[in-house]
Amino acid sequence: MSDTDTKQCYNKGCGKRYNPAENKDDSCHYHPGVPVFHDALKGWSCCKKRSTDFTEFLNIPGCTAGPHSNVKPVEPDPEKNNEKKDELQTVKETTIVRAPEKPPLERPSENEPMIRLPYTVGSSLQQALEKQMKEMTLETSDDKGEVDPSITKVGTLCKNAGCTKEYRDESTNTEQCTFHSGVPIFHEGMKYWSCCKRKTSDFNSFLNQEGCTTGKHLWYKKESEESKVVCRVDWHQTASFVTVSIFSKLTQPDKSWVEANGVSLRVKLVFDGGKKQFEKSVVLKGIVDPKKSNVKMLGTKVEINLKKVEPGNWTRLELNQC
Repeated sequence: MSDTDTKQCYNKGCGKRYNPAENKDDSCHYHPGVPVFHDALKGWSCCKKRSTDFTEFLNIPGCTAGPHSNVKPVEPDPEKNNEKKDELQTVKETTIVRAPEKPPLERPSENEPMIRLPYTVGSSLQQALEKQMKEMTLETSDDKGEVDPSITKVGTLCKNAGCTKEYRDESTNTEQCTFHSGVPIFHEGMKYWSCCKRKTSDFNSFLNQEGCTTGKHLWYKKESEESKVVCRVDWHQTASFVTVSIFSKLTQPDKSWVEANGVSLRVKLVFDGGKKQFEKSVVLKGIVDPKKSNVKMLGTKVEINLKKVEPGNWTRLELNQC
């Protein structure tokens, strides 16, 4: 039979010429699916056979039986394709929705009122302070609370146990001091002062126990004069918090404090048996919420956890830090 009497089969995977008079329902073996190319493998969507060689891919036998067909596959119209692409692009462009940009937060004033941050005493510091207090002995002193203006400075803390008052000016000397005249006692898990014996098992409650004796403030002790020192300060951050670590050993919780407002931090730590004092004021790079911030006092350091008002990364701790 001449080629003029046969027709070309356009079924995918076949490509043979056939006699229409002999074309039966199972004369052609072809692929009804589409070519699939993935991770260097080539195959047809209608069957599972795959090959890395393109020639082998072309020679994969058809997986479906049927009659030959001389109908050419419809070629996609380039112009219509371009129109569809333009329409798709238009749809994509018109369906992009961006979240509205938040206006930058207004930076609070550095002069806003400071809030004293709550603190917790870690077990390492608690054990160390208990050991230190056990070693204390009842001392008698000739100090009557008089002030030497050349020695006492504004902000000096009263040295009497249980008193947290600060020296402001000479009028502070006329105020009554409420303190503990005895020594701390730790026995069978209970903590109390020898002068009043109000017992508690909680260390923080013990530290905050109001004094039982009244008298004058004691601003200065010759044998344990405080000296201002510089402590190492580190900081790190998460998305929600900035943590400032100040390395001071055996910080005294009842004599130390940390204050903050939205953009400022102020710290005063008394440590090392009351012999050393650290003070620092910082203008912060970002904005914090002092009501959601806190302090952890540990055996060798104090951790100040400042809650960020907005999650994100701070490039530095201090606003004017070089």
